[in-house]
Amino acid sequence: MVRGKVHLKKIQNPVNRRVTFSKRKSGLLKKAKELSVLCDAEIGLFIFSATGKMYESAKPSMNRIIGKYQKISASTGDKLELSDNLELYGTFI
Repeated sequence: MVRGKVHLKKIQNPVNRRVTFSKRKSGLLKKAKELSVLCDAEIGLFIFSATGKMYESAKPSMNRIIGKYQKISASTGDKLELSDNLELYGTFI
């Protein structure tokens, strides 16, 4: 049995959209954790819902990952713009 192709477009029904977000968010967090464990990778993940609620997952810690990102990007000069709100995470390692 073959699944049909999924067409990516915004889900119009708000209830279905929230349910899909919840399920997909859980799956994404699970996959990030699995990748971290299986491959000994350091992973930081932010997810913002349509209502503005933030979900995060990090292995080993978000402060360490953001600090490492800033250190590496400063040395390469190839820096993505990070929000000024990162001070919420305290002093970076």
